[in-house]
Amino acid sequence: MSAMLKYCGSCHCGAIKYEVLAPRELHVVDCNCSVCTKKQTRHFIVPASNFKLVTGHTELTTYTFGTHQAKHMFCSKCGVQSFYIPRSNPDGMAIMPHCLDGPHPIKMVVEKFDGQNREDTVNKSGIRDRSKH
Repeated sequence: MSAMLKYCGSCHCGAIKYEVLAPRELHVVDCNCSVCTKKQTRHFIVPASNFKLVTGHTELTTYTFGTHQAKHMFCSKCGVQSFYIPRSNPDGMAIMPHCLDGPHPIKMVVEKFDGQNREDTVNKSGIRDRSKH
């Protein structure tokens, strides 16, 4: 794993700001589940302890569906989802790399994730390890 770096990110209007400690080389998940497909969401996963919400606590709105385990949080002002708690990693945060303001990762590796067959894919992919230290 590459060296860790503190990234800063935000929503479009700037009401939501956060910091996240993540590798300089990001492993980005490109999931084909129903919500990721509709939102064109790509994300990388970190332990929840590596995430800090700096501003916007009161501007966050949460959407859930199905099992209600995933917490899809977004800005109630501009509608941008910068991060969420994924069903695959309830002890982690999924961060949208396109919402990072800086610094820029040295590399992003995109990995296809078959969210339409979630349980088999989670068990085979090792994705649950990404929210562990």
